[in-house]
Amino acid sequence: MPLLVCVARLGRKAGLERTMNYERLFQDAIGRVKREGRYRVFIDIERQRGAFPHATHVTPQGRIPITVWCSNDYLGMGQHPKVMAAMHAAIDAVGAGSGGTRNISGTTHYHVELEQELADLHGKESALIFTSGYIANDATISTIARLLPGCIIYSDEMNHASMIEGIRHAGVLRRVFRHNDLAHLEELILADDPTAPKIIAFESVYSMDGDIGRLAGFCDLADKYNALTYLDEVHAVGLYGPRGGGVAERDSVMHRIDIIEGTLAKAFGVMGGYIAASSAVVDAVRSYAPGFIFTTSLSPVLTAGALASVRHLKSSNTERLALAERAETLKRRMLAAGLPVMASSVSHIVPVLVGDPVRCKQVSDWLLYEHGIYVQPINYPTVPRGTERLRFTPSPNHDDACIDRLIAALDAAWTRLNIRRAA
Repeated sequence: MPLLVCVARLGRKAGLERTMNYERLFQDAIGRVKREGRYRVFIDIERQRGAFPHATHVTPQGRIPITVWCSNDYLGMGQHPKVMAAMHAAIDAVGAGSGGTRNISGTTHYHVELEQELADLHGKESALIFTSGYIANDATISTIARLLPGCIIYSDEMNHASMIEGIRHAGVLRRVFRHNDLAHLEELILADDPTAPKIIAFESVYSMDGDIGRLAGFCDLADKYNALTYLDEVHAVGLYGPRGGGVAERDSVMHRIDIIEGTLAKAFGVMGGYIAASSAVVDAVRSYAPGFIFTTSLSPVLTAGALASVRHLKSSNTERLALAERAETLKRRMLAAGLPVMASSVSHIVPVLVGDPVRCKQVSDWLLYEHGIYVQPINYPTVPRGTERLRFTPSPNHDDACIDRLIAALDAAWTRLNIRRAA
């Protein structure tokens, strides 16, 4: 008998025993996803050190050379010589793992230095590292809201799943305002108790549409109604601002944001998440958040790599300028080819609308196996149904030849599958 099949005693009054096939229930759930055309397939790849964005797709039939067009390592810092050298030096000096939670032997000098650098990057008193950006959002939002009696959280409807989970785990009142709609946010605030503690939660760069939050406007409302501001800069840190402090730095509103959350896994090219805020806020999260207290800390190897990356991007604007140019070039070339680049994108992210999960997967597969171009389909629940898309993330290392091959392949795919082109 399969492990997941057991006898559940139901209908006791009739003296009956029924068999519940748990394995079948899971198979049925997966079957529904497959019938909807949104079943996700992991693509087995090996990045080539020093050759980003080129990689190898490992298949049972052999190894296929590919060009990666969907990496969140936006600047290629995961391949940067300074980052790799720092990681090699760390593993030679202290070994692989951290050895415990931050409270129990897991705070190394690398962690201390990195938190100091991140606090400085965002102009805050303190910072705190987590094992991922997801955990940073979930743990921080849920903790600070629970510490504020009667707290109400106002959340942009397009906020990331990790922010939504943090709000849910907080167990406080939640108000969802229309995306970037300041008037709707103010309407919701006015309908609530003016004396209640309030948190306005929003992002800078929205990663699936490529648009940017109205940071100054949110800060204005926070000032007007005595609310805390919580900003997710995950897709902006390292990429915007003179030192890579994000959109808040670029727009000169960083000092008006109470809590900034970021990641070490995208522009900085390694792994981990963090918050930067006042000493009191950081200490409260450090002291109360289960997601921080009971988790083994990042290994010193990863922390050392992130530290080198943050320090480099604070002083180097070369990578940011190159990325901006590549993103604009790619958008211009796509639009000239009649490809439906989503008009919302004003950032380095280039989403191309397909509008159907089956076709989205077909295009992705065709690009991979016919042209060696790797871009994953983005389907529900990551984006709303009917807005399925391919999300391209150019880097400074995608040269003109890479863009030429991509445009030619996409043009052929759109013609072959008869997908609607841009007006």
